[in-house]
Amino acid sequence: MVKKRHAAQDAGESIPAVAFTAPAGRPAGVEVLTLAELRERADACALAVPHRPDFHHLLVVDEGRLRHTVDFRKYELSVNDWMWVRPGQVHHFGDLSGVEGRLVLFESGFLDPATAAAARLEDWFGPAVHHPEGEQARAADCALRHLHQEFGALRGLPLEVHIEVLRHLLAVLVLRAARLSAPAGGGEARHGAVRGEGGGRTPDGDGVCEASETFLRFRDAVERGFTRSRRVEDYARQLGYSPRTLSRATAAAVGVGAKEFIDRRVVLEAKRLLAHGDQTAARIAVRLGFADAANFAKFFQHRTGRTPISFRTEARGPA
Repeated sequence: MVKKRHAAQDAGESIPAVAFTAPAGRPAGVEVLTLAELRERADACALAVPHRPDFHHLLVVDEGRLRHTVDFRKYELSVNDWMWVRPGQVHHFGDLSGVEGRLVLFESGFLDPATAAAARLEDWFGPAVHHPEGEQARAADCALRHLHQEFGALRGLPLEVHIEVLRHLLAVLVLRAARLSAPAGGGEARHGAVRGEGGGRTPDGDGVCEASETFLRFRDAVERGFTRSRRVEDYARQLGYSPRTLSRATAAAVGVGAKEFIDRRVVLEAKRLLAHGDQTAARIAVRLGFADAANFAKFFQHRTGRTPISFRTEARGPA
């Protein structure tokens, strides 16, 4: 049985971080379970609390409807809808009663680097919800069923061979999942998702797979460094491009310039910390690389139209 444990928190971290722990007697790095099994082992209140896992959640709904929130976007999934929540994203489950489905939990490092690159495992900005149809849906379902069956087959193969089989079957599944089509309308509107303020255009379907190497390098550099720098020039110097080249590549991939892309990442993290933690605005300002709370408040209000405190109050709702 999977035991999700709270990881050690960074200084000032207030969003519960959840690390992957392999079930007893099972290989580390991957688990396949049904939503019924999840309900049996996990406290509903704990699942409903926003948390930040350091592993992937790949889920498909088989019966009923599931409400799920990922980084301030609310989704309602129905039968055959897939959801992919990636490490670092803050999410929480809605009411799981009356919903059936299957869930794959896995660490990025369980897969080989070539598969991880081909499946864009580190594309933290891809669409969370997909609604495949026809052959696409059947192929993904077949891959998941085969993985689920093998995960439960502890006998008949040496452990090291069993692990390799799981690795290959998971590779097939994530490669299929990475190519699933998003629902009509960009994937959100059809399922009741609410775009957060400042949310940019996400390439539909396979668009992210066509993103240039320049943008992918820039995106990854921003993810590593947005708490230290919000200057396009710094990333351009680090990566060996001109600022104009980065802006063109970013606009082509996601529809906004490089500076806008950086700022939206900072705003997202600020919202996460404000909504799901108790740190002061001054502490969050330091965490995100601002000189002081006043500069952070000015930046946040300019980007969202609200002060940090008013956003926190609105996000949390009535006590």
